[in-house]
Amino acid sequence: MYQLVLIATLGAWIGFANPLFHFPPAVLAFPLGLAWIGLRAVSGGKAFRFGWLAGTLAATGCFYWMVIPVQIYGGLPWFIALPCPVLLAAVIGLYFGLFTYGMHHAARLIDGVPLCLLAGFAWASMEMLMGTLFSGFPWMNLSSAFAVWPFAVQGASVVGAFGLSGVFAALAVALLLCATYRGALFLAVGLGALIVGFGFHRVSTFDVGKLDYMVTLVQGNVDQGKKWDPAYQVATIKKYAKLTVEAVDANHPKVVIWPETAMPFYLQDQTPLRKALETLARETGTPIITGSPAYHVTDMKTRAYDLFNRAWLMDSMGLTTQYYDKEHLVPFGEYMPFAKWVPFKQLVQAAGNFKPGVDNRPLKLNGVALGMLICYEAIFPDLAQQQVERGANVLVNISNDAWFGNTSAPGQHLDLATMRAVEQGRWLARCTNTGISAFIDPVGREAAVGRQFQAESLSMKIAALTGKTVYHRINGWLKMFIYGMTAAAFGFIVFAARRNKGITQ
Repeated sequence: MYQLVLIATLGAWIGFANPLFHFPPAVLAFPLGLAWIGLRAVSGGKAFRFGWLAGTLAATGCFYWMVIPVQIYGGLPWFIALPCPVLLAAVIGLYFGLFTYGMHHAARLIDGVPLCLLAGFAWASMEMLMGTLFSGFPWMNLSSAFAVWPFAVQGASVVGAFGLSGVFAALAVALLLCATYRGALFLAVGLGALIVGFGFHRVSTFDVGKLDYMVTLVQGNVDQGKKWDPAYQVATIKKYAKLTVEAVDANHPKVVIWPETAMPFYLQDQTPLRKALETLARETGTPIITGSPAYHVTDMKTRAYDLFNRAWLMDSMGLTTQYYDKEHLVPFGEYMPFAKWVPFKQLVQAAGNFKPGVDNRPLKLNGVALGMLICYEAIFPDLAQQQVERGANVLVNISNDAWFGNTSAPGQHLDLATMRAVEQGRWLARCTNTGISAFIDPVGREAAVGRQFQAESLSMKIAALTGKTVYHRINGWLKMFIYGMTAAAFGFIVFAARRNKGITQ
């Protein structure tokens, strides 16, 4: 069994983005190994335990970067920082343990193609739950491992990233069973042909629109350790202003985008720092989208206020009349769940405990609606869905991946964000502090990508699109179908198992 744990673990480590060696098809060994554990285990308990172990080890290899924001930037001692990725991985591992447990019991009653299909529905349901329960953290989205191969992820435009993960899981189990069941072999060949054939067709035929909307991304590469130091604020503004002026002179963009919390002060206050930005916008005649913390006073007498992680749109006159407040906050980073019982403050440096934004609308500029996603909001399909439903014809992701250093996280984050472009059929402009900044076209191709840990700008003409993908149109029904099929299948298995037990008695 430990060999199967190793197969699943290495499949995840190599299959998901990493700085050493990334080979996307290797990720299929992850669901294959987990299913194999379920099929070979002598009991449901053993299936769960070995599946949990494999899932925990796989997730630890994908989450190891958490130590950097917690220890280096959060200032917590190493003995608290080191267990953080392991603890999170152990929780995420429970999902994979349940998958192997379900496969163990399912295999006692069904086999071949039905078992492969059940594995696919179960995996898709598992990822949807992973993205929902306890705030959600769908970081290990199986299909995102293939984002660097655009032809392989076009199915997300029909069934979404979670649904496509289910297709890949079904393919993996079919490969596992193909030597025993001819139907599984046919299914594996059919799914592989469908993924590749549809992928190449959509990539080659999709109309990415008229490229007439020039956008500039400014990557400041500001030292995270100095960013919140008041003495460094003027230098930060000067750095972004210099890069912006150079880009505007060279490319004349319709909008300049700066990263999440690029301005580490309250932009809403009338301060010399704010006036410097107003002057920049007016002199360049160019609107600027920038991240900055914001506040709303709730009680003047007690000076109580709420904090927000905000993206401001400053127009070419220096006015900030539109903004987007981050809706999905990072637990223990931007707010503290169970604050009364947790014996420490936030795990990473920030301005305070933020409140989530509500009822956000796209930022409208020059007839284009920009759907904002701040930081890891880009890993949640429903947030991009919501922005497009409200009229967004371009997606914008601003982030500060400086927290993660030179680890797997920036590449994994980019892959996950890429899936939102494919799901919604929209251009994605992604601007980060230290990289990876990029323009992603509606079929997931990197139209332009910046360098990491460089202060630079990236400019490109993109298109504002209005069409809706199949996934966007059926999203709600699709979730119900996947959950319903999974529940019905396992309900039948439980019923059949009890009936058979009663007959044998």
